[in-house]
Amino acid sequence: MALRLLAVFSAVAAASAGQVNHAKAGSLRRDAGRPDGFVKSIEFKHRLRVCNAYPYSAPLDVYRGKAERLTEEAMPYKSCKDFATPLKAGDKLEFKVGDASAGTFSISDLPNNDAVLLLVIHRHDTLSTAVSFESHVFANLLNAQVAIIDTYKGTAKAHAAIMDVSAKGKSGRSEELRFDSVVAVNPGMYNVVLAGADGSSKASSELVALNRESYVVIRTGVESAQGPSYPQELLVYPKSPIPVHSGASAVGVYTALFALAASLMVQLA
Repeated sequence: MALRLLAVFSAVAAASAGQVNHAKAGSLRRDAGRPDGFVKSIEFKHRLRVCNAYPYSAPLDVYRGKAERLTEEAMPYKSCKDFATPLKAGDKLEFKVGDASAGTFSISDLPNNDAVLLLVIHRHDTLSTAVSFESHVFANLLNAQVAIIDTYKGTAKAHAAIMDVSAKGKSGRSEELRFDSVVAVNPGMYNVVLAGADGSSKASSELVALNRESYVVIRTGVESAQGPSYPQELLVYPKSPIPVHSGASAVGVYTALFALAASLMVQLA
């Protein structure tokens, strides 16, 4: 299957500080010679998407600062949620298990365009309960975008693949999905499969791709040296509805540029 490189305009988040680092949003100033002031500041829509890929029995709450709780209900492991709350540079997102702090992510700057801001919390290693963060800003594209992130901690090897699905439910062409990458896909129905080193299927999930939507595929789980272990699984979000009159299979998968942030590590109490 032929691949076509797409240019995606996204910035790299700060690798050492765990911060989203992008060009500052500009604004239009009122012209002093125009007292009516018909030129106003540009306001961009930033949608925050949080995914809990931290293997733990208790759910997580998300706060902006110390007091503003964003989650109406705590987020269990292997769940994602979108928040429409307005964000600004300098905001700190704190994750809590009950009253105990699990980690804090600090936003340095925001992109100067409408964007989906993805933040994934996950296990840092197999030995401790420390957390890590991965972040990405999805570009504003016509095609559906899929970010593929590997948060699994352990010795097991696996790779992900995507297959288009016909209207009759039969799988067609298959292409490997590289972890820590983003692909742009045509609208249609797909199966995402997690395969082990021996080629056997470890997990699978359906993906319905719609134009202008941003998706995330996360390999989760931990082979814990202390405490309970969690198997390899796939978290796919969001789950878009199958379009009415959708009879065509997806045409192809296109590679695209991806930027990940490193983590700010703290202990989970």
